[in-house]
Amino acid sequence: MASSQENLFDDIYQVVRLIPVGRVTSYGAIAQYLGTKAGARMVGWAMNACHSMPDVPAHRVVNRNGVLSGKHHFGGNVMQERLEAEGVKVENDKIIDFNKHFWNPSTELL
Repeated sequence: MASSQENLFDDIYQVVRLIPVGRVTSYGAIAQYLGTKAGARMVGWAMNACHSMPDVPAHRVVNRNGVLSGKHHFGGNVMQERLEAEGVKVENDKIIDFNKHFWNPSTELL
């Protein structure tokens, strides 16, 4: 029997898989969409746990200010390189034109 945390992680991964190429979202936006009381921190833990899952584009999840706060979990500049390969410009570990690239699951997934 799976724990509730495992089920929540699966729900988080399902949302992350829906983030379109060239778009990003925040830990908090995912938590809000899922209505999880654990909040953004739980989404962060899920992102940290999925680096061996190639079908979960964790590089598209950033903090509420567009900062690549999880970049150290990717090693080197992998997170930035993946975003830039999708057309998202990053400078000093922060997404340029964050609002233009922001994908809000609460409004996009109706």
